[in-house]
Amino acid sequence: MTAKHDNETLFQPLRIGAIELPHRIVMAPLTRVRATDRVPNALMEEYYCQRSSAALIISEATAISEQGYGWHGAPGIYTAEHVEGWKRIADSVHASGGRMFLQLWHMGRVSHPDYQGGRLPVGPSPIAATGEAHTPTGKKPYVVPQALSAKEIARVIDDYAEATGRARDAGFDGVEIHGANGYLIDQFLRDSANQRTDQYGGSIENRLRFLREVVTAVTDVWSADRTGVRLSPTMSGNGMADSDPIELYSRAARMLNRFQLAYLHIAEAIRPGRLFNADAPRVTPSIRAEFEGVLFANGGYEKSTAANAVRTGEADAVVFGQKFIANPDLPARLRDDAPLNEPEVATYYAPGAHGYTDYPSLVRS
Repeated sequence: MTAKHDNETLFQPLRIGAIELPHRIVMAPLTRVRATDRVPNALMEEYYCQRSSAALIISEATAISEQGYGWHGAPGIYTAEHVEGWKRIADSVHASGGRMFLQLWHMGRVSHPDYQGGRLPVGPSPIAATGEAHTPTGKKPYVVPQALSAKEIARVIDDYAEATGRARDAGFDGVEIHGANGYLIDQFLRDSANQRTDQYGGSIENRLRFLREVVTAVTDVWSADRTGVRLSPTMSGNGMADSDPIELYSRAARMLNRFQLAYLHIAEAIRPGRLFNADAPRVTPSIRAEFEGVLFANGGYEKSTAANAVRTGEADAVVFGQKFIANPDLPARLRDDAPLNEPEVATYYAPGAHGYTDYPSLVRS
């Protein structure tokens, strides 16, 4: 296909629930650790406003509670100060013509006692993740988490609901439930991390229960047409895996159909990579076959592969991450087939403006 045909595909509008998107190029949730003591700040406001030409900005992962926090420099959405910081950002993005969802995050077992007042982080089962936590004093090995009781699970679900209300109060257009990348919801979904024997473990139906209850709580607070969900069926970081990902995520897609969400967002590389299981087949096509709503795809797309995914119906929109880090005006660059800035990986999680707000935009005469 020609670049013109690719543009005709990617620059068609798309309705996601209550929101009309002007095109199909979405900005991924990207942890950048620039918050000030967990409070969104003016530097973050500048960063998001620079990228307001995205069809939709999905915010960086944002902790729903003190218990859910576990990455130094990440923001929260559980205090009035957090809400005020995010409100300035959401208002500025809207004034710049953009649309923005807040991503709701509970890290579960990949938090660390340093963030929990010395207490253990929590998870579905007492199984430690592999790898290291990002603590205020550097990287430290993950610890064995405390398994959540049924009563404690109910409290976490309430935290998701309360965070949703705060996101609405902050002026966002909606929320995305982070059910991916080895965090708490993902830990409940996949049997490498969930070895419970109660109603939240064992069978696929039971392992889907926590996700279903979180989505129910969130959509009870704010309508389903303002809610998205992100899943990562073959992400293998932190020791994450599942014995039957195609069946698990096909059933997750069917379960989510009942909610009539704004969208379902699948993070899965189109080619095997470092965080994705090279031995497992891609699950996205199976999810697409089951999910009846809008599907976002994320994972190593270029303009041509993104257009092809939309054209063939594998996805309704494509989510770009690293390209948006280095190209604040990515939609214009893709439309014009302009050169792309290369991201500076060393500054992904570094403090300050360098590698964050100083990437150049196209200069037009």
